[in-house]
Amino acid sequence: MIGKTNNPHGFTLIELVIVILILGVIGTVATLRMSESIETSRFEQTKQELDQLATAILGNPRVYSDGARGDFGFVGDNGCFPSNLDQLVQNPGWATWDGPYVESGPNGDDFKRDGWNVNYTYTDTLIRSTGSGGNIDKLIAASSAALLSNIVSGYVVDADMEPPTGGYVDSVTIVLTCPDGTGGWAQLAVHPDAHGRFSYGAVPIGNHFLRVIHEPASDTMTYSVTVYPERNISLDIVFPADLW
Repeated sequence: MIGKTNNPHGFTLIELVIVILILGVIGTVATLRMSESIETSRFEQTKQELDQLATAILGNPRVYSDGARGDFGFVGDNGCFPSNLDQLVQNPGWATWDGPYVESGPNGDDFKRDGWNVNYTYTDTLIRSTGSGGNIDKLIAASSAALLSNIVSGYVVDADMEPPTGGYVDSVTIVLTCPDGTGGWAQLAVHPDAHGRFSYGAVPIGNHFLRVIHEPASDTMTYSVTVYPERNISLDIVFPADLW
């Protein structure tokens, strides 16, 4: 007769198999959860980096100085979109460039790669991550025109609230100074019409300067003009003297 064998000092083979199976299940679940956590972290990292790149290009709308928006990013400083993401950290030799607009990271080019170490793809209004196997998109603006083709207009009168009609029209010159998109500044000069009205189109976002010059007296008034995306800016300019 074969009796029951007591094993007070160890495990039976079946118990060992059960323990191994349990540990395997626990290990599998832990690995899956860790993989999910890593993937979630990569998604969040990528989304944060996309937001930072968009802010570098467009500026931070929450930054104000003296009652006006103070940060318009790369576009506001240069009057154009960067031709590539490198221009956000490397000056292409432009006088208007005031970067770096984003931190480059320990390796110098980390800002160009998503959480999966895949390079972002970039066009004027869109930055895209493809490292996850799908697309994670950051739309910078509805269109390039929203940032580069805004309107600044106004009305010029003297102290008697009269516009420079007739022969006085050419005595007033309005000069808007803004970045030209190639690293320098454009001096856009116009005369008002017979009703004192003037207008500029295709003005980039940013903080620009407007000079209103009356000849031959060389009276000059200077204004700071803040141009917001997709918003027409209108100015009422009054000379402090009776000029015409």
